[in-house]
Amino acid sequence: MNSGITVLERAYSGFFSVLLVVLAVFFLLCMVRAVRGPRMADRIVAVNMMGTMVMVAIATLAVMLNEGYLVDICWIYAMISFLAVIILTKVYMGVLAEKKKKGEKKKWQH
Repeated sequence: MNSGITVLERAYSGFFSVLLVVLAVFFLLCMVRAVRGPRMADRIVAVNMMGTMVMVAIATLAVMLNEGYLVDICWIYAMISFLAVIILTKVYMGVLAEKKKKGEKKKWQH
């Protein structure tokens, strides 16, 4: 009876390990998208996606290592990631508004 539980634990351990590797690959792909762009909106979405994947990785580690405090860290990271994306979006919208304002001034000057 006990051998069935160890087989299941090994299966879950293997699944979680594969999941972490897949998340790492996707994280690197999002990092490439965040650096290369081409638009600022692509970069913001990539940063948001990277934050989400880090939260999933932390939650996976919490289950894998059976450590409850990692869930608390995941919640804190979620809040910080959310605020970071909101601030990035706000800054981007301000820069975009300034560019539009300068573009309108140039139209009136010609």
